[in-house]
Amino acid sequence: MTRRLSDLQQRDWLRLARTENVGPVTFDQLIARFGEASRALAALPDLARRGGRMGGIRIASEAQVDQELAAGAALGARLICACEPDFPPALAALDPPPPLIWVRGNVDLLDRQTVAVVGARVASAAGQRFARGLAAELGGAGHVIVSGMARGIDAAAHEGAMPTGTVAVLGGGIDDVYPPEHRDLYARICETGCVVSENEPGRTAVARDFPRRNRIIAGLSRAVVVVEAEFRSGSLITARLAAEQGREVLAVPGSPLDPRAKGTNDLIRQGAAICEGAEDVLRALEGLRGFREPDRTPFQDAPAEPDEALRERLADLLSPTPVSRDELVRAAQAPAPAVFAALMELALAGRAELLPGGMVATP
Repeated sequence: MTRRLSDLQQRDWLRLARTENVGPVTFDQLIARFGEASRALAALPDLARRGGRMGGIRIASEAQVDQELAAGAALGARLICACEPDFPPALAALDPPPPLIWVRGNVDLLDRQTVAVVGARVASAAGQRFARGLAAELGGAGHVIVSGMARGIDAAAHEGAMPTGTVAVLGGGIDDVYPPEHRDLYARICETGCVVSENEPGRTAVARDFPRRNRIIAGLSRAVVVVEAEFRSGSLITARLAAEQGREVLAVPGSPLDPRAKGTNDLIRQGAAICEGAEDVLRALEGLRGFREPDRTPFQDAPAEPDEALRERLADLLSPTPVSRDELVRAAQAPAPAVFAALMELALAGRAELLPGGMVATP
């Protein structure tokens, strides 16, 4: 339910989001089960203990969140929680959405029609020219361009869309400019566009941050266009996430002699639409419906304390290979609400990892 949080409620929301072992899926399920972040925070120690946690779970302190809020305010950034009316509707439609985002710049851009343009960091001159021109044309047609402010295609897309509106999604904090030579680009986006991050100000991005950054890029966008990409590139992860989220995926074809075309050509082989210009993107967007938030009430009828034997049976069923919660319900031969509650407790204890798409694995 969309609601405006008070300052105290927002601080509790932030504390819960920054607590150990509370990722987006666990956060979403805690809110679904307890309704309020404050109630979830009070329940965390007991939930983690029941999941098999030997020591206490590290809950973000009030001093920690006060420091984060002060750092964001000093930058002129704004914190928006997933339940609040200003949270971007495209992100709210993800299952689950990021619990919160920091935003710096023109927040209104996040409510407009958006298209992501992403691609190789070591991009060809022709690829950068195409990305720049595509972003400019789509911007002229009324679309905001989203990208990751990386070298190559990302930077070219931001440059092309600068006059009409562009959004940069960062892997680190809202002030983590990477690469360093993009400081001027970052400053201009802050002035006329918008910068988004789900991490705390001052955080330097590490490898595990970029898949979550890519999920937000895809989640903010109605369509994702990949201009150049080698196999195993981050751009292909963004495209896969976009397809899983029900977004349109387009790829620019290239020469089979260029390694930077292998990823895009393979996307087309797998069913992505061909993009040879802005008209292909606009055609793909025709008739798309608006975003609808999914039903998030998995714990509506959950027991307060699942059986210990069930928790251990589920722990034995898990492996590094992700498996769906529905499959675990069948394998455990237990009621779904009890399985979901037990999995959340295992996650809080660090014995399971709840993944988007209803998947579960060992950490």
